[in-house]
Parts: sequence; C-alpha cells; structure tokens
Amino acid sequence: MSFAHPYLLLLLLLLPILAWLQGKRGQNSAFLYSSVQLVKPLSGLTRSRAGRILLMLRWVALTLFIIALAQPRFIKGESSSRASGIDIVVAVDLSGSMAAEDFEIERKRVNRLTIAKDVLQKFIDHRPADRIGLVAFAGRAYIASPLTLDHDFLRQNLDRLYLGMIEDRTAIGSALTSALNRLRDLKSKSKIVILMTDGQNNAGKVPPLTAAEVAQTMKVKVYTIGVGTRGTAPMPYVNVFGQKEYQQVAVDIDEETLTKMADRTGGKYFRADNSDNLRKIYAEIDRLEKTEMDVKKYRQYEELFAWAILAGLVVLLLEIILSQTVWRKLP
Repeated sequence: MSFAHPYLLLLLLLLPILAWLQGKRGQNSAFLYSSVQLVKPLSGLTRSRAGRILLMLRWVALTLFIIALAQPRFIKGESSSRASGIDIVVAVDLSGSMAAEDFEIERKRVNRLTIAKDVLQKFIDHRPADRIGLVAFAGRAYIASPLTLDHDFLRQNLDRLYLGMIEDRTAIGSALTSALNRLRDLKSKSKIVILMTDGQNNAGKVPPLTAAEVAQTMKVKVYTIGVGTRGTAPMPYVNVFGQKEYQQVAVDIDEETLTKMADRTGGKYFRADNSDNLRKIYAEIDRLEKTEMDVKKYRQYEELFAWAILAGLVVLLLEIILSQTVWRKLP
C-alpha cells in the first residue's frame, strides 16, 4: 500500500499534542457550586470509562480522516511505454508489376508484395519502441495506417493490403508526399521514410525529386528500395484452361531517380533482387536508425481513501449515538 500525499500523515503527530492540551485544560463546567461537597456523590463520574471511550472514538475518527486525506491506495499493476523518438513511415508499392513472382519464402515462389509484407512484419517486430505508419500506393497514394506504437493494429492494416486495391500505375512522388504529410507536425529525434517500389514514376502530380527536396527541407531521411530481379521476372497468368503459367517480363526500375532521392535526404538506395537481400536491407536500416529510448512507467491504483472516510464516519456516528443514548451525560 502507498499514499498519494504521504506528507499529510505528519498531521497525525499533532493528535497526541492536541489530546494532551485538551486533557490539561479540562472541560468547561456546566454548573458552578459554592462547595464541591455538594456534588461529591457525583465526582466519581468525571473520569468514567464511558467518557474515555467516547473521547477515544473521536480521536480514532479524526485519525481516519487524516489517513483519507493522504489518499491510501494499492498498486494493482505496473506497465511501461518505451519511445525511441524515431518516427518511420513505410511506403509500399501495390502496382500490378508487384505480382511478379521472383522471390521465395521457404523455397516457395511468392510475389513481390508477399515478400515485402513478410520482411516488413519482422522489421516491425524489431522496432517496438518506434512509431510506424504505412502508406500504400499505385496510381495514387493512401494512408494505410497512421503512425502508431500499437504495432498489432499496424500489422492488421499491413495484412489488409492486396494487389489491385488501388488503380494501377506508379506514383512515387505522391507516395513520398503522403508519407511526409504524416511526419510534418511531429516532434521527434529522427524522421525517416522507407519507400519500396519496383517501377518508375508514371502517375501523380508530384515529381519524385521535388518530393525529395521537401523531405530534405523537413530533415526527413529517405531510404529507397528497388524490388525485383535484374533483367526479367516471371509474371503469373491464367491460361485458357484455368491453369497458372508464367511469362517473362522486363524489370524496369528507375534506380537513378531512387538513388538521387535517397542521396538528397541523407538516406541510401538499396536494390533487393532476392529474398535474402531484402531481409539484409531492412536489417541494415534497423542498424543505422538507432537512438536512446525514453521509458515511461505507468501504474494502476486501487484507491482506498473512500474506505478510510467511511470508517471515520462510522466511528464518528457511533460516538454521537453512544453519547446521546446509553452514555448520555448531564448538561
């Protein structure tokens, strides 16, 4: 048990002093007599046991009220919140070319979006103290998740992403602009954007390098990742018999623009042409973006002051009832 205002317990030290002063002064007489011999038969009642009990009840009630003022409480539990001061927005490409299956998970061929979501899940697990947001883009950019420390909520929104949910094409500049808008009003030690794409900017009203200049002004570091094998990649399709087949399509990543975007903001460009490389890229970003964490502790309390007040009122009421009934005294 603890007290919210323990210094108020010092008032308890005054009670013995007040009791001593009251006993020393005594109580005012109700009647004046010319001689104490006239009331000698009643003199034995002045220090009766009943009077001592009633006085004791009054002091107990006062003690309980002082304890209530100090706000006693039980600690029900403790929790802590860690914040590193790094805010991260991840922009994920959902254009049609992300359906190319040039990556593997456990020796099974998967498309680019599937491997991106798998690696990003593990990256989120390694950054429990960071606020992370999510931008999904293709022909346009959308906020898939606001920046949050609730990473379960973030994972749920990541799982909801699928190819075809946004009209096709690739708006890289718009994606970076949307990410910057999420970071604009935040006060943090470090702000970064991780932009993952497998194509060239061919949609949106904001050129990628213009968005990068805005990021530079805002002191936001941009890491860009070009996703896809070099040369050609297998793109799945369904033939006339309903069977899944593949055709080789050219991989056309604008590495020059992605490199300039990263360089202008103090970030870095990476090329992920296989599953292992993509994992290493996120591991390197995780290693590069580290800072000291601020830990905030929270406690849950069960307040007990109401019980102390209730007990004090019961004792005070008992004292009043006894003094006015069985132990009623002459005026």
